[in-house]
Amino acid sequence: MSIDTGKNGGPKSGGTARYLLALIPLIVFACIALAVGKVMYDQEVHGTDISAIPSALIGTKAPALALAPLEGSNLPALTDAAIKGKLTLVNVFASWCIPCRDEHPVLKQLAEDGRLNIVAINYKDKSENALRFLGELGNPYKAIGIDPDGSSAIDWGVYGIPESYLVAPDGTILYKQVGPFTPTSLKEGLYPAIAKAQGKPAS
Repeated sequence: MSIDTGKNGGPKSGGTARYLLALIPLIVFACIALAVGKVMYDQEVHGTDISAIPSALIGTKAPALALAPLEGSNLPALTDAAIKGKLTLVNVFASWCIPCRDEHPVLKQLAEDGRLNIVAINYKDKSENALRFLGELGNPYKAIGIDPDGSSAIDWGVYGIPESYLVAPDGTILYKQVGPFTPTSLKEGLYPAIAKAQGKPAS
C-alpha cells in the first residue's frame, strides 16, 4: 500500500504543520529573551533606569482626590484640599509591599524638606496593618487616603507600588517615580523636578 504524500493534506503536509507549530514556542521565547536582553543591556551600558516608566498623566491635571481617611492615624483624609496650592508628593504605598518598607526612610527624610507636602494613597491594604506599618517606621505623611479596591490608583495610572507623583501647586503632575526612590532617582529625577517647579536651576 502506498502513502499519499501529495498536496491534499496527507501525512507530508501534516508533518510540516506540526513542525511549524512546534516552532511557535521557540519563536515566542526568543522574542522575550531579546526584549529582556535589551533592557538589561540598556541598564548596564547606558545606565537606563528601568523604574523610570513615563506616565501619560505628566503635564496634565492630577485626578480628583476624595479618599476616606485612615482611621486611627489622626491624619486628615486625602482630598483635593490636602494638596491644593502646595508642591506635593503623592506616594502610593501598602504595608504588604516590601519595597515600600525599604523606601520609607527616604520619605521620612523628604518630609523634612520644607518645600514638599507629602501625602499618601494607602493601596489595597488593611487599616490595622497600615497603622502598624506607620507605627513601626514612622509617619512622613500630612494626609492619608485609603484605596481599598484600587480604583483611585487606576485613575492615577499606577503600574505597581510604591509609586510617587510630584504635583505642582496648581494641580499639574510634574514627575512620576515608579518603584522606590533611590539616590540616583532623587538626584536625577525628583530634586531637579522640585527645583524646576520652583523656577530654580537644578543643583
